[in-house]
Amino acid sequence: MTSIVPVRLEDRSEWLELWHGYLSFYESELDDAITASTFARLLDPVSDVHGALARDDGGRAIGLVHWLTHPATWATSDYCYLEDLFVSPDARRSGAGAALIEHVRAWAEEHGSAKVYWLTAETNEAARSLYERVGKRSGFIQYSIGL
Repeated sequence: MTSIVPVRLEDRSEWLELWHGYLSFYESELDDAITASTFARLLDPVSDVHGALARDDGGRAIGLVHWLTHPATWATSDYCYLEDLFVSPDARRSGAGAALIEHVRAWAEEHGSAKVYWLTAETNEAARSLYERVGKRSGFIQYSIGL
């Protein structure tokens, strides 16, 4: 059975392997300083960035999730943005992805968020099949401006 645990300092090497897998999946590269900053924020108890790992029965880290909250103008409480979700290819369809999403949903509910939302690539069909089961498509299209 998959267990979900907060990211800890001693998880750095396992987290880093999953993080690099996630970046590779999206054909992206980040400067090492950004990766180091992200991990540090995950460990900082006053940071608004949170993280958890999925572990299999043997204790191996098989997935990661990162989330943050932000004020909303359409609600009186914060929204929770699930920013990163990744399950190692050999652990997909194990329930780890759904467990990670449920972990964030429960955390957000406990902390009074109005909703949890996330984005994915249109081409990410495997993940989208999970997302269609656990969430509802918003109908919005994302645009961005790099700065």
